[in-house]
Amino acid sequence: MHQALRPRAVPRPKAAPAPRPRTGRGRPLIDAEALRVLHRAARVLLDDLPQLTDRLLALLREQEPAYRSCLDNDPAGTWQETHRSLRHSVSSLLDPRGARDAARRCTWAIGANRAEQGLPLDALLHAFRLGGSLVWQDLVDETSRTAPEDVRLLVHVASDVWDFVDEHCTLLAEAYRQTERQLAWRRENRVRLLAAALLDGTSRIADLPETAAALDLPEQGRYVVVAVAGPPERRTAVIAPGVRVHWHPGAEVDYGIVPAPDEHAVVAAAEDAGVRAGVGSAVDGLAAVGDARRLADIALGLCPEGGGTIRLTDHLPEALVVSSPELATALADRVLGPLADLDAADAEVLLDTLATWLACDGSAQRASRRLYCHRNTVLNRLRRYEQLTGRSLSRPTDLIEVALALTAHRLLRR
Repeated sequence: MHQALRPRAVPRPKAAPAPRPRTGRGRPLIDAEALRVLHRAARVLLDDLPQLTDRLLALLREQEPAYRSCLDNDPAGTWQETHRSLRHSVSSLLDPRGARDAARRCTWAIGANRAEQGLPLDALLHAFRLGGSLVWQDLVDETSRTAPEDVRLLVHVASDVWDFVDEHCTLLAEAYRQTERQLAWRRENRVRLLAAALLDGTSRIADLPETAAALDLPEQGRYVVVAVAGPPERRTAVIAPGVRVHWHPGAEVDYGIVPAPDEHAVVAAAEDAGVRAGVGSAVDGLAAVGDARRLADIALGLCPEGGGTIRLTDHLPEALVVSSPELATALADRVLGPLADLDAADAEVLLDTLATWLACDGSAQRASRRLYCHRNTVLNRLRRYEQLTGRSLSRPTDLIEVALALTAHRLLRR
């Protein structure tokens, strides 16, 4: 007899309970409960703040090497700073509106102070995030200890806690970078002021060690100053490759302070059109850079308008002339004045012949080739000059005066 087979009863799925209609007060009630739990734990943290500070500093010493020097060099100050920051952070959990401004001021001050001290920004941000993690963990631990059933409610305020940490990390970075920019501007301005005083010759002896450190130049040794005029973007190109130089830029002229034994290995030829470079004579010591700058200015004054390089030591007679324009003008008037009664073109021919003859080392033959005339023509013009002025070109003292007077006439009439 076959056993009757009963079909297995398939249970019907239970109908899902209908969701309760969510009232407008549901979320506020949860938030209120979460805030109550948060505030209860935060008040405990506020009472235990010294211990929290100690733990955070211990973690920083262990995990952030950059903070170890702060803890070793200024343990009390670092502790107070950390304690103050934690107090403002926890107080902001209890009274976000009332504590907000004070907390922001505290964070800004920490960012600015640590930037001035040179603590790396990454280390500072790590410290703040580590502090935020420690505060959050203590909130959870305290709630778990006193009311485990309320831990789940902290989820509703977690984003607020971490938003606070992120906001203050952003504020910290802004304060740090702004202070860094201010410090960089102050350093650059201080370097510029020190270099300007050095070049002006107004630097005090007591300031020389600071100046040497700021400009990264030795106090002792030989120095050359280079004065460069022309298009600003091409001025620094006149310095020879590999030569160490500190540039002091200006509107019309840039000055290069170069530690060098002499002026001949300092500057490459100024090939760019319009770039003029004057190289002063070498001086001894950083304190004499002001004298070197004045010599460089004289050399720059001798440069052709179209561009070129003039080393002062190669043009000392011209330097004497431009150094005292009043005396040079008086000398030119005395030596060349008698030619003023001639026709302008006639006087110019005599002056050009004199200058060319001197440039050819007193050779009438070479001067004639350069002037495209006969040798006797050159000699006749020279004799005519002697007759008009009463000077003798064979007398050394008269010849020196003529050469300087011609130089003054050429340079001072620009």
